[in-house]
Parts: sequence; structure tokens; C-alpha cells
Amino acid sequence: MPYLVKKVFFVITFNSCLFIILITGIQNSSNRSKVDLLIDKTVSLPIGFITGTSFISGSLFGNLITLNFHKKKE
Repeated sequence: MPYLVKKVFFVITFNSCLFIILITGIQNSSNRSKVDLLIDKTVSLPIGFITGTSFISGSLFGNLITLNFHKKKE
């Protein structure tokens, strides 16, 4: 159990730090675009923010999904 808690804490902390760095670095971006969803379009967001958020969410979900498959051998 402590291994599981450590891994979840590390994953959330690491991806939160990446998100803070993304927000800090994207402040002066002028290239903006809208994402076309199935229902409607989003507000104009910087392209780097859209790409970075996709990467961070994929990293977060990918790491959290693999937690169920890791079992200790006793």
C-alpha cells in the first residue's frame, strides 16, 4: 500500500509541476486557435496550451491506469 500511495503522489505532483511550468511559459503566446468539439467550439486558446494540456492529461491518465496491473509477488 505505501508503494501505491507514493506512486500516486509522485504522478500527481510531477504533472502539476508540468502544468504550472506550462502556464508560466505560455503567457506571451499570440498564436490562438479553437478546438472543434462534437457539440461546439471552445474559446480561443494558445496552441501550445492545447498541446501541453493534452500531453499532461495523457501522462496523468496513463500512469494512473497502470496502477491496477502492478501486483506484488508474494
